[in-house]
Amino acid sequence: MELVRNEPATLPNGQVQPATRWLSADEQRAWRAYMDGNQRLIDQLNRELEAAHALSLAEYRILMLLSESPEKSLRMSDLADGVLSSRSRLTHQIRRMEEQGLVRRSSCLEDGRGVLAHLTDVGYDKLRAAAPHHVEDVRRNFIDLFTPEQLAVIAEVFERVDEVIGDRDS
Repeated sequence: MELVRNEPATLPNGQVQPATRWLSADEQRAWRAYMDGNQRLIDQLNRELEAAHALSLAEYRILMLLSESPEKSLRMSDLADGVLSSRSRLTHQIRRMEEQGLVRRSSCLEDGRGVLAHLTDVGYDKLRAAAPHHVEDVRRNFIDLFTPEQLAVIAEVFERVDEVIGDRDS
């Protein structure tokens, strides 16, 4: 089967599919390096948190966002947006965290329809215990690998990716 198709193709429904814009060797190298490096980094940070604090990276991120919010609580919809998760996936995650005593849920007093996630004292203590270890892991596995100039480029690039894709999703 030939994968490279450089001319437009006519689909069964009669629409014309434009020619594929295949990646150049340099583009392919950048894309694969990003995918592999990102996956390894996330896996490493997750393993470290799990081993040292019985906390997943996803749970850590939720606890962190709640700790930084007013009154240590957020509407579930805002929390889902903050952790880039679907609302149903977040609901399951929060339910598991609630069973561990890390968070609790309550009805939103403003409209009665929304649900708030609250950081508990147990969750805050777990976050405080994990944070120094996690920050050191982030430094060792990411920050310390780059110069300040490289970090500025990484920040600029991924802020751009986040902005463009975020705008498309809105």
